[in-house]
Amino acid sequence: MSQELIADLAERLNVKVEGLSLIESVRKLQRVEGNFDCFARAASGFCDQKDCLFYIECLQNSRKSKD
Repeated sequence: MSQELIADLAERLNVKVEGLSLIESVRKLQRVEGNFDCFARAASGFCDQKDCLFYIECLQNSRKSKD
């Protein structure tokens, strides 16, 4: 997932994400959409939110933050 994609989504939702990390940006977007801000928190490697726009990247980042 690119910063460009995040910036585009943030612009469409009228959310400021400048200066935030990728993880912080996605979590902020999740909150604005009314979802849990759980991005990269699937410590067990499991997530039941398979319809989430960030699902694959979330699991990948969860593994990275665990290391």
